Amino acid sequence: MAHLSIDGVHTFYGPSHVLHGVTLAVDKGRIATLLGRNGMGKTTLMRTIMGLAPAAEGAIEFDGRHIEQLPPYDIFDLGMGYVPQGRRMFPHLTVQENLRMGLRNKRQRKPDVFESLFDYFPILRERLKQKAGTLSGGEQQQLAIARALAGEVRMMLLDEPTEGIQPSIVDEILELLVRINRNQELTILLVEQNMELALSVAEDFFVMEKGLIVESGKVSEMDKDAVIHKYLVV
Repeated sequence: MAHLSIDGVHTFYGPSHVLHGVTLAVDKGRIATLLGRNGMGKTTLMRTIMGLAPAAEGAIEFDGRHIEQLPPYDIFDLGMGYVPQGRRMFPHLTVQENLRMGLRNKRQRKPDVFESLFDYFPILRERLKQKAGTLSGGEQQQLAIARALAGEVRMMLLDEPTEGIQPSIVDEILELLVRINRNQELTILLVEQNMELALSVAEDFFVMEKGLIVESGKVSEMDKDAVIHKYLVV
């Protein structure tokens, strides 16, 4: 069953027509990756799903419910998490205060609410009182993912989660995503410039070219060389 279904979505930034009828479906509990060169519309698609860049046309369904007309906070309340490119921390707030920003409602604000997160991100327990702006890039990315998970989301969108992070930490973060996916059946849609990294964790793939999905399928059946040559070589 499709957890996220997108049908014929068009998005504009002012007069610029960025998405030209995007159609794709991500099945529940799967990790899918969205590939493509810079400027092809990947980030715009993520923002459109989250209601940050309104769809001018087309349908977006999450768990069978239409969300294309909903504001971002309602989409988040339905269980959709988003880790944008560049992490977007509140640098002058502590780790704990940043995590609290990810809570969806007052019922969740109990003392042990973050304990399950620390099983995945033990470094954050040690850094709870530290200002987020003083963390390393890798620690900030872990905080961004943890903040999105704090709302007990069922699906997560990640835009370039390994950007600007040292290679040793990149592997750690990707392994973490796979663990969370398996343990919690969390559906993940991942935008990643490094195709090899993305395909090492993803089960399904979509390729974007000029605001359209031009290739898709299972990673295990993908003709990687053909896709790279046709769509990903600059």
